[in-house]
Amino acid sequence: MTQLLNPSLLFPPQSSSSSPSSNLNLRPLKLTHKTRSSISSTPKGAPNHMRKTHKLNLEVSPHRAVSAVRLMRIELGGAFADLLNEKGKGSGENEMGYVQRTLGFRTRELSHHDLRLVTDIVGGTIRWRRYLDHLISSLCHDKDISSMEPLLLQILRIGFYEIVKLDMPTYAVVDENVRLAKVALRPGAGNMVNGILRKLVVLKENETLPMPKVEGDDRAQARALATLYSHPVWMVRRWTKYLGQEETIKLMTWNNSEPSFSLRANCARGFSRDDLVSELNTLKVPHKLSSHLDEYVRMKTGLQIVIQAGLLKKGLCSVQDESAGLIVSVVDPQPGETIIDCCAAPGGKTLYMASRLSGRGMVFAIDVNRGRLRILKETAKLHQVDGVVTTINADLRTMTDIEPLKSNKVLLDAPCSGLGVLSKRADLRWNRKLEDMEELKKLQDELLDAASKLVKPGGVLVYSTCSIDPEENDERVAAFLERHPDFHIDPVDRYVSADFVTQSGFYSSNPVKHSLDGSFAARLVRAL
Repeated sequence: MTQLLNPSLLFPPQSSSSSPSSNLNLRPLKLTHKTRSSISSTPKGAPNHMRKTHKLNLEVSPHRAVSAVRLMRIELGGAFADLLNEKGKGSGENEMGYVQRTLGFRTRELSHHDLRLVTDIVGGTIRWRRYLDHLISSLCHDKDISSMEPLLLQILRIGFYEIVKLDMPTYAVVDENVRLAKVALRPGAGNMVNGILRKLVVLKENETLPMPKVEGDDRAQARALATLYSHPVWMVRRWTKYLGQEETIKLMTWNNSEPSFSLRANCARGFSRDDLVSELNTLKVPHKLSSHLDEYVRMKTGLQIVIQAGLLKKGLCSVQDESAGLIVSVVDPQPGETIIDCCAAPGGKTLYMASRLSGRGMVFAIDVNRGRLRILKETAKLHQVDGVVTTINADLRTMTDIEPLKSNKVLLDAPCSGLGVLSKRADLRWNRKLEDMEELKKLQDELLDAASKLVKPGGVLVYSTCSIDPEENDERVAAFLERHPDFHIDPVDRYVSADFVTQSGFYSSNPVKHSLDGSFAARLVRAL
């Protein structure tokens, strides 16, 4: 049986004079592997002073090198996993540029298959980070792995994820991650990765992986479940309080599953769902029709193919979950109406509402972020709805005191915890903190009060979130109605199917029940 390595070799001692961020330096690392060569990044005939020499290593797995660098950027640089995955599609050169700058060498160029692997490995490694770190720590004599070299830790996480969750051939996983560690770090690091991964293989084959037991008091059980299903402890405790343990486990299982996506056909450009289906059939992308919305199709795989085919760039369709589309159904936009979208960016609901106006009416899109509003405006032009979209750069909480704008329909899609979209936003679970909830609730109350000033007598205010937390949803509505007795609940059963309607008359999508992102909406009508 493979012996455990001395864990002290994995955790370099910290100098007393070092700053806490000394391990975060992503400068190119010294190469020690002998199998590398030089290539020029400039065309033949370019002046000598313009030539840049890159180190090329053809033996290192390109998707693992890119995955390790992406994970470093997400954890240490604050990047978002979904944005990196989006930008990475069809952008192998950019990805290899990051590898060059971070690791000091390049691998062969990424194929489409490599890019898909990067997306799968990065998303899966982030989702299962707590569980993977538990296994790594257990195999390192329960050492605190937070002091481990960042790149070494990412390589181990990738290897553990591939072995435990992807069931990849173990010989390939061990060999290629060892090679990456040797080239990007040093030969000794490769030896360490070799020993730890081989030990993991033995434990998995013998079905003796170190797993926490769900036993003891509520706190102990929550800690065990948080490790087994890789979520923060505070989320597990909160969901267990509101949903019970069985439903909490189902929800975490959903969050850890490979996300599905929905495409909305842009009817404003005369592109119907039938047209979208025809395009998907031509591209051989598996899909099925939405049973909730006429413009939507659902797909589990093939989003990268759709992007590369240019359907999004042409404005023919958008990536938008049906749960977001159902919130627009609750608003019920009609041709000729004026609608105010209070926190509009990035603009998915704005564009969908605009498309349903049939060229008559106006959506006023308000947002505090000028840059995101600019993107929304450009996208509206691409979608050919710019004639019915007007952007307003303002803080809703202050503009309502001076802006005379009022409407019969106002949508407040409020900033929220995003606890309903953890399947798609793999990194959000680790970035969201318990203390955020109180700050968000305060902000939501302030925005609701401000949005209510824009509603004409007899008009409707739709409050929505992409959260499943009752304190952000039902409780915010109840608190608002106490402060504003001139508003009352308008049940949403006329706008969405009964399966989405709560006892209080609100719209709610449940990830486990509906296989959609979690979301919420309430229609609140102002008295005449």
